[in-house]
Amino acid sequence: MSSWTAHPAFDGHEDLIEVGDDALGFAGLVAIHSTALGPSAGGVRIWTYANEADVLTDVLRLSRGMTYKNAMADLPLGGGKAVLYKMGPDRAACFEKFGAQIDAIGGRYITAEDVGATGPDMAAVSRSTKYVAGVPKADGDGAGGDPSPWTGLGVFLTIEALLGGSVSGRTIAVQGAGAVGFDLCERLAGAGAKLIAADINAERVARAKALGAEIVPVERIHAAAADLFAPCALGAGLNTRTIPELAAPIICGAANNQLETEEDGARLAARGIVYAPDYVVNAGGIINVSAEYLGETEAAVDKRVRAIPGRVLRVLETAKREGVTPHQAADSIVRARLAEARHA
Repeated sequence: MSSWTAHPAFDGHEDLIEVGDDALGFAGLVAIHSTALGPSAGGVRIWTYANEADVLTDVLRLSRGMTYKNAMADLPLGGGKAVLYKMGPDRAACFEKFGAQIDAIGGRYITAEDVGATGPDMAAVSRSTKYVAGVPKADGDGAGGDPSPWTGLGVFLTIEALLGGSVSGRTIAVQGAGAVGFDLCERLAGAGAKLIAADINAERVARAKALGAEIVPVERIHAAAADLFAPCALGAGLNTRTIPELAAPIICGAANNQLETEEDGARLAARGIVYAPDYVVNAGGIINVSAEYLGETEAAVDKRVRAIPGRVLRVLETAKREGVTPHQAADSIVRARLAEARHA
């Protein structure tokens, strides 16, 4: 990874650290984008990539995204991310070792759950470091545990706001029915929405179908006729191939880095599609992580998550007023906050 500072997604990252253990059979990267607002925080993603270049691109994009997400949510945290692209047979041992390697970073990075990781994984990490959140919580009113429902709640509330206050009778196309995507599907179905869903996993498809969802192929979910399209899978799904085929007038979902390139935001605007910037919408999970790490209550998490829709609407209003795309408006707000923090 010697050339990582020349990578297009470098964006001034502070550090890139290799983690892993040959004997245990796991390997990965930790990227620290910024600690201007506080220790970098972001989950650990477990995924199989085609090559090392894809690993580096993903971890850098995700890490930068966490800086922006945390800053927009007014959290005292910077941005970082971990990606494990190999996982050994003894999962608990791998995560304990990973925890020790996180501990050696000295508090500059706080890890938590992301795609492929679970509460028990975080419990294993916690045996080797205190720089972890998302650990299954004990009884009480403190924040903690699986952050997915909080992400799902923030996305659901924002969808309600974008659709005028109710999803009843509205058609929502949900791409991805994993932890957050399925939580969102449950909330939408419970509120009377008509669901269209897709996932690469047959078990998840069956769960979505049991909620009454119409199932479509994963490669066509973006083109489904709906009132709103909710990307809740991996990133870069809004691109030159999919944008011309979009059939929903609004996009609001939980996936990170939904735009493949900066230009894709302009392509959406040119089609008259309203795009709710992903890192503003999907901050519920990191809000819970922050509260857990800082020892705050679940009530504090709930209050902050319920503020997400208003923040999204203000970003959209700013974009319209200034004649820029929503993601540009959000980025501008974040950069101003980061510049202020660095100056201070």
